[in-house]
Amino acid sequence: MDGGRLHRLGKRLIELSSQATGEDSDLALTPGEAAVLEDVIKHPASSISEIHQRTGFVQSHVSVSVSRLKARGLVEAVTDPSDGRRTRVRIADAALQAITRRAARRIDQVLGRTIDDPAQARRATELLEELADLLL
Repeated sequence: MDGGRLHRLGKRLIELSSQATGEDSDLALTPGEAAVLEDVIKHPASSISEIHQRTGFVQSHVSVSVSRLKARGLVEAVTDPSDGRRTRVRIADAALQAITRRAARRIDQVLGRTIDDPAQARRATELLEELADLLL
């Protein structure tokens, strides 16, 4: 497999993942907000500056994204007790529970709608499980 085909496969897997984990009632996030939220999940209690450094977004963009995420109840931002000028950001418990529920959704139905042959859809699921075991 060449790099171009791998890239196309990766994009298609992201599309299928979004179909499996998304719902009409889910909040729509901008790509920047999604990246900031992902960083906060991976690095709890990070400062705005630390998020800025890891994501590559300008600090003002990170601050605006955190404010929007906070307004939606997805993150909590508190003043750092050791440095009152610094804000520490972490995922809100309710948001983490919702993300965990979404991530646990099975892909079987999505693959069944994508691949007409039920046996081939099951085989694709098995191959994806095997690939995940090898690469993750």
